[in-house]
Amino acid sequence: MPGARAIGEALARRTGIAPFVVGRPEPVLNKGWREELDAALPALRQLQARFDDVLASGAVSIAASSRCAVSLATLPTVARHHPDACIVWFDAHGDLNTPEASASGYLGGLAISGPAGLWDSGLGSGLNLDRLVLVGQRDLDPFEQDLIDRHAIPHVKARGDVASELRKALAGRPVYVHLDCDVLNPGVVPTDYACEDGLSLAELQACCEVIAEQAFVGIEIAEFQYAWEPGGEAFSPDPLLDALAPILTR
Repeated sequence: MPGARAIGEALARRTGIAPFVVGRPEPVLNKGWREELDAALPALRQLQARFDDVLASGAVSIAASSRCAVSLATLPTVARHHPDACIVWFDAHGDLNTPEASASGYLGGLAISGPAGLWDSGLGSGLNLDRLVLVGQRDLDPFEQDLIDRHAIPHVKARGDVASELRKALAGRPVYVHLDCDVLNPGVVPTDYACEDGLSLAELQACCEVIAEQAFVGIEIAEFQYAWEPGGEAFSPDPLLDALAPILTR
């Protein structure tokens, strides 16, 4: 959560808009997905209420979140207010597992499948898989790959002309963005998870320029760490936000 706070404060400096804060830092549980979800539900429901207010007003939603599991709350709300929106999911991982399919029981790995109605998170669903575009995934479990293949989910891989491939996948649709910072090459920004052969900031910016050509619904920025190591010097989110500028400054 300190990383999410740092992004919120940096955005406040850029826009003059004070962030609306949901939740507070809590000790890590390191338990199964069910216990972690139960503990997070009060804050996630508060976040859903905030998203309802923002999206009902017609505003673009800009959010910084701690973990990808927060999308269990945000994506059903986006789907309810913008059923035609395409969800562009930037991430090194698929996050398409269900509780039954997950080998690790990691809650964040269920972040899309709950909103897609593949299991009941208690936070709603409504996201159709034909509205999903994956970008940068390179660590997929067999269940996730099978789901991608069966539903023909567009998967823009982190090589080649990523921006051009993304433009084809979007096909002119409105866009909501989820950005897990581990979609980037290790060493670009601090993240808990490092997966080689990711995007550069220049490639991320090129993708944002493509997204800016569409109607833009909002963005959630997840998994940005405050420092390279616990207790280390704070790392500025400004280079990341500069890459996102084509959609943040619309």
